[in-house]
Amino acid sequence: MAIYVFENPNTGETIELSFGMNDKKSYIDQNGVEWERVYFPTLFAFDTKIDPHDSKAFVKKTDKAGTIGDIMDLSKEMSERRGGKKNDPVKKEFSKDWKKRRKMK
Repeated sequence: MAIYVFENPNTGETIELSFGMNDKKSYIDQNGVEWERVYFPTLFAFDTKIDPHDSKAFVKKTDKAGTIGDIMDLSKEMSERRGGKKNDPVKKEFSKDWKKRRKMK
């Protein structure tokens, strides 16, 4: 049985009641006042942390939605988690490939 919270629309008083899965989730007190059910946001959090070295996880995270700014912010965060500007192996590899493609030393 789950616990549900109801609020009296007149007084603001709240109560907790248990209901079964198939029960109607409503409450009417002895005075005939129907109390309003209080909804709370869920506390689930998926994909909150991704491996900064996993490019597939980054693509999967950024594929869902968001703006270019969101993607840039996430990219910066992953770079900092990998070691910052000087120690980031992904940036070093990109820079090496970029220089090679442009025939630079």
